[in-house]
Amino acid sequence: MYRSQKIILLGIIFGLLLITQSSVHAQKPYRVGTTAANFLEIGYGSAGSAMGDAYVSVTNDLASIYWNPAGLSYMDQSEFQVLYQPWIADISSSFTGVGLVLPSIGTFALSVIQVGYGDMEVTTMEYQAGTGELFTASDYAFNFSFGRRLAQWFAFGATGKYISSKIWHTSASAMAIDLGVIVKTQFFAPTGEREDGLSIGMSVSNYGTRMQYDGMDLLHPIDIAPLEEGNYRDVKGKFAMQEWELPLIFRIGFSVNPIIIGPHRFTVSVDALHPNNNAESVNMGVQYKLSVPTVGDFYLRSGYKSWYFNERLQKDSEFGFAFGGGTVLRLMNNTSLKIDYAYRGVGILGKTNCFTIGILF
Repeated sequence: MYRSQKIILLGIIFGLLLITQSSVHAQKPYRVGTTAANFLEIGYGSAGSAMGDAYVSVTNDLASIYWNPAGLSYMDQSEFQVLYQPWIADISSSFTGVGLVLPSIGTFALSVIQVGYGDMEVTTMEYQAGTGELFTASDYAFNFSFGRRLAQWFAFGATGKYISSKIWHTSASAMAIDLGVIVKTQFFAPTGEREDGLSIGMSVSNYGTRMQYDGMDLLHPIDIAPLEEGNYRDVKGKFAMQEWELPLIFRIGFSVNPIIIGPHRFTVSVDALHPNNNAESVNMGVQYKLSVPTVGDFYLRSGYKSWYFNERLQKDSEFGFAFGGGTVLRLMNNTSLKIDYAYRGVGILGKTNCFTIGILF
């Protein structure tokens, strides 16, 4: 490996650790509910969701935009992908993206994440059953990503994003970046090859500016002197909203392939998460892959998300087991069809499904 590449590698890892230490604080009491744009924590990608979100070192397709942008560098073909994920309480979320693989340069990707909360009734203290009006809310994240392998065993990626949130006539926005690395080693490789050995992934997500809501819904007439007669009663007033941090997440994980026999591959992955708005947690996942020549690849996946630990090391999670599967079917003219599905529980909030379809070209 060239000396300059080693310097770049050390610089990137040091930068990620510096950002983490200076900005990610899961303080006690844990700061649950103290960040904005929490749709960025849901998880986008059926494969990763089915593995219990233990995906930071495994990701190698367009969903890497969310999990770890370094995974974009392991895409063999350009890809267009659409994801639909009905969430709890009639909330719907989707992901649409396209990634272009440019040999000897890297992979560039554009994507948008959208979350819609549906129509809701306007209520007031006087009309608690509703005024007859409806309002809605929505969130968006527009992403521009790049991933590149600086060496055969080391990949780096970054995503710049614009985040927008709107509730009726009130809105807020922010800018953020994601950074990630993946290191592949020969440790525990059944075949002795580096691509079959221990993989280590690390990412920092949503490091950016704060969000402050503003809009006409915050206007409210006030009487600055209610005990005096003859003054101007309806002075234009406005609620001053507080700035809110983004849900900053530091992920580090590893994956191994303990079984590789012919077309069969079994993968085990573990991720540790350190957020700024909750306790630390661990995600665990497994994946079985069957490769059929001239036909395609078939996957079965399962995992457990958010094994939280408090000071007594007790499990405390509203999430749980997840499972799913998928396939990549080879078509004509070097194109392939990708279909993935994930099913996971969200505790007392119910169950969710995630559907992904993509075209490799």
